[in-house]
Amino acid sequence: MQFDSLGIIEPILRSLKEEGYTTPTPIQAEAIPVVLTGSDLLGCAQTGTGKTAAFAIPILQLLSAERSNDKKRKVRSLIVTPTRELAIQIGESFSAYGRHTGLTNTVIFGGVNQNPQTAILQRGIDILIATPGRLLDLMNQGFVTLRDVEILVLDEADRMLDMGFIHDIRKILAVVPKKKQSLFFSATMPPEIVKLAGTILHNPREVSVTPVSSTVEIINQHIYFVDKGNKNHLLIDLLKNEEIKTALVFTRTKHGADKVVKYLQKHHITAEAIHGNKAQNARQRALTNFKAQATRVLVATDIAARGIDVDELEYVINFDIPNIAETYVHRIGRTGRAGAKGTAYSFCDAEEKEYLRDIEKLIAKKIPVIDLHSYPLLDHNPVKTPLQQGRGGSGHPGPKPPAQGSSKRWFAGRQGKSR
Repeated sequence: MQFDSLGIIEPILRSLKEEGYTTPTPIQAEAIPVVLTGSDLLGCAQTGTGKTAAFAIPILQLLSAERSNDKKRKVRSLIVTPTRELAIQIGESFSAYGRHTGLTNTVIFGGVNQNPQTAILQRGIDILIATPGRLLDLMNQGFVTLRDVEILVLDEADRMLDMGFIHDIRKILAVVPKKKQSLFFSATMPPEIVKLAGTILHNPREVSVTPVSSTVEIINQHIYFVDKGNKNHLLIDLLKNEEIKTALVFTRTKHGADKVVKYLQKHHITAEAIHGNKAQNARQRALTNFKAQATRVLVATDIAARGIDVDELEYVINFDIPNIAETYVHRIGRTGRAGAKGTAYSFCDAEEKEYLRDIEKLIAKKIPVIDLHSYPLLDHNPVKTPLQQGRGGSGHPGPKPPAQGSSKRWFAGRQGKSR
């Protein structure tokens, strides 16, 4: 199947060709015809499946078909998404696919001066991509009105609930027109998401291209068992592999991300962090440098797990195993996107084995273990102080690892038994 078989208009087909796209992904092939009919849509799709184009392309076509005669453009389509990075990337997609349609879009998000955003809004735009907090703020100030919205998109709905945006979403839903087309996308479909979708959608068509919370099968996944105090050393060893030109590393905390960056820089590896404590311009600069391969390692927290979209990113490293199994799926989904190659390495200490069991239960497979490395897990039952028991932290970094080159002897005959 080709894009030109989906009934897409020539200006958008021309843009897709210029972007190098000819064949739609499964979510695009299923969702685009549905959206073009004007139906509401409930879409369940993992990250990296081409979901943005699945709604951006038909929205551009529908809005192109009926142009307003008003001199000042009105917001006719609203896309609400949880993170700044994701909002920016959605805006870039609308600009790329719609460059020949004459339609305009802008992105609004918090953490930056609002004046440039309000200046564009006052001139008028057709499509608005927004994070919930900044959208409500500018609505309250009178810079945004949603009374002319014809098509509403809630993207990454489960992530928005995880981040506590449910009340903001309800406030937004209260002011958009009741008569509109609504598109609802989520990577997972827990009961609360199904309930929310039921309040928004009217006789929706459902599209699901992957099993709920399944991993992309093309991604090569590996586990290293390592003491918590030796993860930095193992990361340096892993990055000695020259095939890893760039890597996205995930930590559990912002402080942990900054510590990993400092350690990598100390060892002459270019690295930057991206997390909620960073100013928006710093986050965007770090992402730009990473995409350009000026920065070899980008260290991120989970808030950025679905907001980072880097073409042909081959390597993701879980410095910390996430305590929510679904988060693992979203992290490794940054690689292996749209059929590309991908490899995910995860560092698991003794206290994270329980998290690993949850992940393997969710994805219904055992992740292969790499036993032969210089920093094998020795401290299988670390002692916790009462404070650390409450926080889930390790009582101490663990014993000194075996000398370089001795790990093979130490692990002889133990492959697969460390679990």
